[in-house]
Amino acid sequence: MNTISDITDKANGNFPEKILQFGEGNFLRAFSDWMVDNANNNGDYKGSIVVCQPISKGLSDLINSQNGIYTLVMRGIDRNMPSENIQKITSISRCINPYEDYEALLSIARSESLEVVISNTTEAGISYCGTDKKSDKPPSSFPAKVTALLYERYTFFSGDVNKGLLFLPVELIDQNGDKLKSIVIRYAKEWELDTEFIEWIERANEFTNTLVDRIVTGYPKDQIDYFDNLLKYKDNLIVTSELFNLWVIEGNSKFKEIFPIHKNVANVIWTHDVTPYKTRKVKILNGAHTATVLAAYLSGLETVKDFMDDPIFFTYLNNLISNEIIPTINMPETELKSYAKDVLVRFKNPYVEHKLLDISLNSCSKFTTRCLPTLLDYYNNKKTLPENLCFAFASLIKFYQGTSQSGTYLGARADGFNYPIRDSQEVLEYFESIWSIKDMNLLTYEVLSHKQFWGGKDLNEIPGLADRIAYYLKEMNTKDIKKVLSNII
Repeated sequence: MNTISDITDKANGNFPEKILQFGEGNFLRAFSDWMVDNANNNGDYKGSIVVCQPISKGLSDLINSQNGIYTLVMRGIDRNMPSENIQKITSISRCINPYEDYEALLSIARSESLEVVISNTTEAGISYCGTDKKSDKPPSSFPAKVTALLYERYTFFSGDVNKGLLFLPVELIDQNGDKLKSIVIRYAKEWELDTEFIEWIERANEFTNTLVDRIVTGYPKDQIDYFDNLLKYKDNLIVTSELFNLWVIEGNSKFKEIFPIHKNVANVIWTHDVTPYKTRKVKILNGAHTATVLAAYLSGLETVKDFMDDPIFFTYLNNLISNEIIPTINMPETELKSYAKDVLVRFKNPYVEHKLLDISLNSCSKFTTRCLPTLLDYYNNKKTLPENLCFAFASLIKFYQGTSQSGTYLGARADGFNYPIRDSQEVLEYFESIWSIKDMNLLTYEVLSHKQFWGGKDLNEIPGLADRIAYYLKEMNTKDIKKVLSNII
């Protein structure tokens, strides 16, 4: 069987290398690289991507063996029907490994055509490493590599303010661009580089904060025979994703013309503040997940699609989003409803098998960041309790009812199935201890007073919350979860 590079014209990979991309993994190849390829195909852009492998072991050899070409398969629900869109991506020019050829990275810094730096080096990638030195070839951390790259560019172009770069980090941390910039400046100072260089970093370069949203399911190893037969070629870099995409960029909108990926099917928003969009995603997408998953699993369901197909859980989820989450977000209601509609369609995606037990990992901290702010905002705004979130809170406590067995903390579902509860040792030990209390009112009081779990707050200070959660725990201890839920909806 031919390989993809044997039978595919590299239509966009020979454009000037305008983009340097730190990270060669599935997400960027299914997200930003796809957007760049669309812009090139539509004539909105004429630029290729040179990829830099961010750690010593990676995919550079594989990417180069396929001439930078790979297949993206986007699957989901479109117009109420399953849809599978296939596209060959040809905008990657090459992939470099700075651990084998550091000069290749520095030579990119000296390029006239370079304009944009995209990165996805994982949440831990934007961090400071005290042992990094300018003389390292390369420095170990991503921000240190960026500092060295920028200093090479600043020196080569004699501090020309027109040779600055647009930085688009997509690492999943708050203020990712601001944090990257602050660490770069820290390195510049510690390495005793020119004061004028630090001023050039500030004046000539744009470090944006970004929010990205697309489920990338990666290499389809369990379906590779299906795709080999469908495509009639071999592709060792094929990547799968959902249809939905969103890239929110907090930065000067003048850079839109430098990087015009927003002019086609890509859902790209330039804004002066990414915070509302992050709040929307965390509360609606992540919050709805977290508030539903545990109760659905306790009721005997296994996947997100299962609870979307269940009339009781679907009604609960819809009520939760419409009546309790959306009213707490300060954005136009039409935008929120449109996003919520997209979220429900994404949850129904038949191509994405989201196992509830996988999503349950670290649910205690997830509830604190994704659901608790909504509960508090709802109460503060309306002076009443959000019924669906009270039920979700009780489900969290119920899910964590378990015992340690041979080093594993196990819960027991009503159908007799024992399931692993995965969280920090501190959380697991606490819940094992607290579930020795048989009085649900006392147990709930103790849980809500455990400030370490709830962002330093004693949740017993919210009038009626402990009583409401205790009520649902009592119901869950004697009745089927769906029966309890049906009384709410």
